Amino acid sequence: MTMPKLQIGAWIERLEDWLTEHLGPLFDLIRSLIGGMVSGIEFALTSLHPLLLIVIIAALSYWIGKWKIAAFALIGLLLIYDLQLWEPSMQSLALVLSASILSVIIGVPIGIFCSRSRAFRHIVTPVLDFMQTMPAFVYLLPAVSFFSLGVVPGVIASIIFAIPPTIRLTELGIRQVPAEMVEAADAFGSTPMQKLVKLQLPIAMPTIMAGINQTIMLSLSMVVISSMIGAQGVGAYVYRAVTQAKTGIGFEAGIAIVVLAILLDRLTQNAFKKRNV
Repeated sequence: MTMPKLQIGAWIERLEDWLTEHLGPLFDLIRSLIGGMVSGIEFALTSLHPLLLIVIIAALSYWIGKWKIAAFALIGLLLIYDLQLWEPSMQSLALVLSASILSVIIGVPIGIFCSRSRAFRHIVTPVLDFMQTMPAFVYLLPAVSFFSLGVVPGVIASIIFAIPPTIRLTELGIRQVPAEMVEAADAFGSTPMQKLVKLQLPIAMPTIMAGINQTIMLSLSMVVISSMIGAQGVGAYVYRAVTQAKTGIGFEAGIAIVVLAILLDRLTQNAFKKRNV
């Protein structure tokens, strides 16, 4: 006698239909807000002449990380411009920045709550485990169902895939603040908000920045996957090269992604160091 099969897939599809029917206006609002955010960042990146923006980014890189990062930014971005991949690269960068900013806005407060409440941490931890182990392609299905095709479901999927490091490392950094320092702050009559802002967050900031760095890298890794659901950018070139077996086009697009990844990684790694100098 065979055991009856659990209809998990059917339950999830019924839940998806219920959410679409009853929360449609909310999804429309989220789509409008995220779409506007991505469009705004993309406009800011593409409104300037590419060469002028390259000089600005190189100068910013020099201010944050000195001449090595500035030289890499200058050469790498000029290479992207020469490969005629500037506009799709900026589209991908707008998607990555949008997903990363939203991940930080959502993830840092959740990490703070996890550090303060053991019960809340026990609830969130299995959810984060699920989010980090589920194949990234699976996130595209509900994102498309709720937000249709385009850049918005790509951002949503990127947030789900990339937010766990920010939550985990924010919670870890705050919990690693020495208990003696926390007790000293309590003895001086600090309020919970003062203790958080003036003591715990500054001490935990290197750990939090490591989580944000990982979130940015994971968001960038979703660029190619998001192109499968209509998100424009360099990922669309990679996806087209794979489907058409165009090795050269795929390699050029891959170089653009690598340049953006290394540049974002080095800038975020050195941003907090610069702040503490």
